[in-house]
Amino acid sequence: MAHEHHDHHGHHHHSVILTNVNRAFVIGIVFNLIFVIIEVVMGLKISSLSLLTDAGHNLADVASLALSLLAFRLLKIKSSSKYTYGYRKTSILVALLNATVLLISIGAIFYEAVLRFIHPEPLPGKIISIVAGIGIFINAFTGLMFFRDKENDMNIKSAYLHLMSDAVVSLGIVIGGVIIYFTNWYVIDSILGMIIAIVILVSTWSLLATSLRLSLDGVPNKISVDELKQTALSIKGVMGLHHIHVWAISTSENAMTAHLVLDDNLTCEQVHEIKLDLKHQFQHLNIEHVTLETERSNHICENLHCDK
Repeated sequence: MAHEHHDHHGHHHHSVILTNVNRAFVIGIVFNLIFVIIEVVMGLKISSLSLLTDAGHNLADVASLALSLLAFRLLKIKSSSKYTYGYRKTSILVALLNATVLLISIGAIFYEAVLRFIHPEPLPGKIISIVAGIGIFINAFTGLMFFRDKENDMNIKSAYLHLMSDAVVSLGIVIGGVIIYFTNWYVIDSILGMIIAIVILVSTWSLLATSLRLSLDGVPNKISVDELKQTALSIKGVMGLHHIHVWAISTSENAMTAHLVLDDNLTCEQVHEIKLDLKHQFQHLNIEHVTLETERSNHICENLHCDK
């Protein structure tokens, strides 16, 4: 049997990405947190449910940015004899906690929205539009900071899409404020609150399902065990791939172990080349850490020279 582990590429890749986006994450977190405070203060002052609900939405995205930054930072912490993967999985557990808290808060939002819908209160549409207009600028500005690197990592792309979608939500609130200002149709505030709550529910449900699955070592999104098998079988000399285990180390790194069944007539050098080729292909399928155990019926490669 031969064992091989390959993860240098993954560590180097994420180190480069961290250097490029660390500043963007910090600025994004600070600016959006300031905006959340502005929305909460003004929302409470004028009793605007749409502003308060959007504040919750933006706070969720601040948490998402913080989790992404945390995931990158934790990659730099070395593993130990007690934590062989370091503290990478913390990001998954915090995501699970964040999703649970958000689901509870959505219930309170809907309850308040229904009450406001039945008994709408007078609201200053002009102030609502101004505050939401600030949100368009902050979300678009911080979102564009991730534009250059958004194709390099799923967390960065997620941050970019979240912030740009927040800018669109803020635009909707601006329009709602303008409608209130000119028509005094105050019920629009409750309607906007419900719509934003539904948006949060959809994104949070996905976050909850994903983080729960990853915390239970389920197969990460966009990875197919069948595709892994087909990739292995497409290489000459590979007879099969079984005992496959794929799991998430963090929100940005995946790992895999498997038994690789090889043709009996392969030389040790050919075995080594097949394993290197296969690991490079698996990296393109978003698996950074790959450990393969080879099996052959005549046990040619059980000597130390084949364990490269």
